[in-house]
Amino acid sequence: MNPRSKRGILSIIGVVLLVALGVTALMFFRLAILTILIVAASTGALLFALISIRRFKLGRPTGGALFAVLALVCVLADVKFLQFFKLGATPMTTPATTVASAVVKEEDWAPVLSAVGSVSAVQGAVVSAELGGVVAEIGFPNGGEAKKGDVLLKLDTSSEEAQLHTAEADLELARANLQRERDLAARKVVSKQDLDAAQSAFGQKQGTVDNMRAFIVKKQVHAPFDGQLGIRQVNVGQMINPGQQVVSLEALDPVFVDFALPQQELSKLAPGLETHVRTDAVPGREFKGKLTALNSMVDTVTRNVTLQATLDNPDHALKPGMFVKVDVVLPEKSKTLVIPGSAVSYAPYGDSVFVIEKKKESKTGKESQTLRQAFVRIGEARGDFVSVTQGLKAGDEIVSTGVFKLRNGTPVTVNNELAPNPQMNPTPADS
Repeated sequence: MNPRSKRGILSIIGVVLLVALGVTALMFFRLAILTILIVAASTGALLFALISIRRFKLGRPTGGALFAVLALVCVLADVKFLQFFKLGATPMTTPATTVASAVVKEEDWAPVLSAVGSVSAVQGAVVSAELGGVVAEIGFPNGGEAKKGDVLLKLDTSSEEAQLHTAEADLELARANLQRERDLAARKVVSKQDLDAAQSAFGQKQGTVDNMRAFIVKKQVHAPFDGQLGIRQVNVGQMINPGQQVVSLEALDPVFVDFALPQQELSKLAPGLETHVRTDAVPGREFKGKLTALNSMVDTVTRNVTLQATLDNPDHALKPGMFVKVDVVLPEKSKTLVIPGSAVSYAPYGDSVFVIEKKKESKTGKESQTLRQAFVRIGEARGDFVSVTQGLKAGDEIVSTGVFKLRNGTPVTVNNELAPNPQMNPTPADS
């Protein structure tokens, strides 16, 4: 082996020993592994570059190219290690999630008993014709108003009126005969029997006239009470039979609401309790009334007691037969913590909400907002709100929507510009 080869081998051994010495020293001082790798790659690149230059000067291009390639590999490794080092030195921070918030409120919630029911008229009837005949005149518009005693329908009475004229003529003759008999009886020309016969004949003729007049009156259909009419079921010129339905008539102010509650609630109920009624037919409006009647018996099949509330209905917004939702407000009230129902994350192992807490970083002193998952116990629901009996206190700020995507300790920012507005009596649009 020539001297130059020996020097080359000794140079490589020296480089390896130098790198090993540097790595050992760095490990001794307990530096990070990336720092060790960076120093080792930089040292190797420098040494391999020096050896490559020396080989080229000695006229050994193959060895110089080999060490140049090794130096380049060390430089590339050094660059990559530096990137890893910077990435590791940068603190890992989770980007803040934008959420909508709500504040836990303490409100007075009166206990209510809820049910479904239907509207009925205080007075309602389907007006019918007592006698048959041909319809001569209809005296009301469809859907109009009627006062008690208004003539709704007239039947043809031409035949009855002709018979009435005959009966009235016979009555006049009977009256004249009676008067004549009275005059003769005063002069004691006729017997008492003749006077009685004349009196009886006059009474019979009077009864015939009264009967004919009553018959003609019954050919007219009158409104039995004040109310709103429906759609007529007969037409002019139509031949109708006795009992033929003419039109419905409903008294719409006030109205009744009939509903039922379980027998367990019977001890809490009494006439005079306030009732709140809502219906999909009149969205966004609540009708207030009073509980006016309790049935005297409990249904043996459902074990429910039938109740009746009375409501003012001046604009006739409520119609008989409407389906309604009824809340009976009980007199006692209690303080209740209220939150939006959308803030609750429902799960088999327990319901929870996310409380927004302010946290101050110890290093920078910067204040941030993070989430804390709090398990709660949910009570009664009313509209878009639910009551909380355990797990929160008044004034807590919680996430109101999108809780399914959140985790405990997540940093957040609050933006309520597009937050939904929960309501006690929501009226969602039909989909």
